[in-house]
Amino acid sequence: MSQASREVEEGSVFAPKFDANGLIVCVTTEAATRDVLMVAYMNELALEKTIETGLAHYWSRSRRSLWRKGETSGQTQKVLSLRVDCDQDAVLLEVEVGGDGKACHTGRKSCFYRALGDDGALVFSADGA
Repeated sequence: MSQASREVEEGSVFAPKFDANGLIVCVTTEAATRDVLMVAYMNELALEKTIETGLAHYWSRSRRSLWRKGETSGQTQKVLSLRVDCDQDAVLLEVEVGGDGKACHTGRKSCFYRALGDDGALVFSADGA
């Protein structure tokens, strides 16, 4: 392993790796329950704003714009912890959800409210999360 790789994987320098489109994957979990709420993308500005304000900011690939979670919905995400994976190409946010606790734009707690059934069709989770 090269010294540069060792520093990225084992060192203390925060050096997020953005992809060719300038984005990094962000997994967001609820700190209290560890439930996965959503997966989104951040560009450099979204990551900077998240760190600077303590509120989750993301990059919308479809709208091609920066957005602060809860800006219009009230479903804010206060960042309690920001982690990076081993090669620094993904981040994990542990958040406290504001508003009524719904993270998904469909009005559900989590964007992961369906599972693949035995017949190959999507089925809603028991709790409708």
